[in-house]
Amino acid sequence: MSSRPRLPAPSRQQLEEAIKIADRNKKSHLAEVVTAGLQEFRSSAGQPNDETIASAGRALERAEAIVHAKLKRGLSVLATIAPPLRSSVCSERSSAFCTLRRHRHPEDRGYGAVAGGISEALVTTAFGLLVAVPAVMAFNYLTGRVEAFDVEMDNSSSELIDYFIKQSHRR
Repeated sequence: MSSRPRLPAPSRQQLEEAIKIADRNKKSHLAEVVTAGLQEFRSSAGQPNDETIASAGRALERAEAIVHAKLKRGLSVLATIAPPLRSSVCSERSSAFCTLRRHRHPEDRGYGAVAGGISEALVTTAFGLLVAVPAVMAFNYLTGRVEAFDVEMDNSSSELIDYFIKQSHRR
């Protein structure tokens, strides 16, 4: 048994008010999605039948896809930062050790011959880590937030469709 009270089908005025409230919260991912379903429901004169409910469901799905794409915008930039830095660091390290092969005489192969290259590789590695680690952390955090928003949008859409279905069975 549900503890929620049974609500009557929304009147035209209630639909308009709900849409106005959602419009005032344009920055909300949930408001954007729910508004799409409410507007589709309103366009059918607010009569909860199978066709209207299916149409509202499709409108909610389209809105979820659009909002999801907006939320993911820019994440690809963070995802592409770390790999080039890693390859840059690896090439610096290998260039330091290639110095050993360039020196043909055994007396030129001392620590001094590779010290500059190793030092350069260590500095490059440190810089790469300073940039890559925060970028990966930010990417993972933001990806998690997008996934949480997706779940919220799915749940809200599902609840709205469930509400429309319950209203259709009361008629």
